[in-house]
Amino acid sequence: MIQRREAVGHTQESLAEALDVDRTTVGRWESGRGAPQPWMRPKLARALKLSVDQLADLLAAPPAAAKAVPPSSSVSEASLLVPARRTDHDNDLVSAVAADSAESALFLRFASASNVDDTLLEQIDADIARLAGDYVSKPVFELFHDIGTLRRGVFDLLRGRQHPYLASHLYLQAGRLCGLATHVALGLGQYTAAATHSRTAWRCAESAGHNGLRAWIRSVQSLIAYWQQDHGQAAELARAGLPYADSGTIAARLLSLEARAAAALGDSASALRAVEAAEAARSAVAGVDLPGVFTFPDAKQWTYAGTALLALGSQVHVNRAIEASSRAIALYESAPRQEQSSGDLLAARLDLANAHLAHGDLDGVQEKLSVVLDAAPDRRTASISARLRALSTRLAEPAYAGSPIVLSLRENVREACSRPALTNPPELPQ
Repeated sequence: MIQRREAVGHTQESLAEALDVDRTTVGRWESGRGAPQPWMRPKLARALKLSVDQLADLLAAPPAAAKAVPPSSSVSEASLLVPARRTDHDNDLVSAVAADSAESALFLRFASASNVDDTLLEQIDADIARLAGDYVSKPVFELFHDIGTLRRGVFDLLRGRQHPYLASHLYLQAGRLCGLATHVALGLGQYTAAATHSRTAWRCAESAGHNGLRAWIRSVQSLIAYWQQDHGQAAELARAGLPYADSGTIAARLLSLEARAAAALGDSASALRAVEAAEAARSAVAGVDLPGVFTFPDAKQWTYAGTALLALGSQVHVNRAIEASSRAIALYESAPRQEQSSGDLLAARLDLANAHLAHGDLDGVQEKLSVVLDAAPDRRTASISARLRALSTRLAEPAYAGSPIVLSLRENVREACSRPALTNPPELPQ
């Protein structure tokens, strides 16, 4: 038996060398686990000193046909080609392979499991677009619950199992919903809560690998810094978002935010450069934004430009600010009602009131300010209240002492500012 094994081993080596295969491959043929490929068979026939037809007959024959091997072939060589009787060891290996494949099947079921599908994602996208669009014109108390409920629902889905491409889309949706929640907190003047929502939104944007969301979140974070009077950080965050601004109106938004922050810092050159760059970005807009808070309409850009130019203070810039704010109001008032941002309209009118005050036109101040003070209470966000307080401070300057009109305006503004920021702001902070 030992001599036979040695002969088989020698034959395996020689056949493996002749066919340019591993010895283990020849060993599998010997045990009946597979057979030579058709292109190998002419070489094998020559190595065994058989004709191709004889080899084909041998491969097709049952084990008993081994006795029919021509004398020129050794018994050891024939045993390489005829399936051998399965041993206990072979049976153990077959069982192990079957168990191994069962593990793969279990993992296949695990990897295929998902708690979401394309249809559900499509519905969530539609809900986000509806909420973002409604946020511009509807009171926030009508939307706050829906925003929170949908956001928590997406968080719950992400805690489950889904395919990677589905998870990426869910992170995108979670980031957008956190962005909406950020705006709600900003409108209330709750800057700590707004910052928390924005950090979560940024983490979601990173997980989704979505540049558009990254850029948009930086714009929201710039807003937070601006209304906390950290104008340097506001400008820096706006600039930090620009490398991600690859489509839509987001570049114009970021540049307008940078212009407003730079003007508040007294950096006239940077502010004017950013205003001009925002206009260039507007003319180069490509792609379509989501509606509502996710887009940056032309009217809103003129509102920001008016605020920036007004802050620069010179007579020339104040005149340009009047033109910009007036254009913003005209564009908003000509837009469909659902696209009219009451917050932007109030902000633009307050800028006009300040511009008229700079010109000493108290009648103009009274006209523009009366519209703001007569606005419905649910239209006055924390940012509008901040603007009113700044105007009240200017009206208290010695230059206006003794003016009956200014005295009346100060009293009206003081009364408006005594009320807390509204708990149900309808839209974005300005």
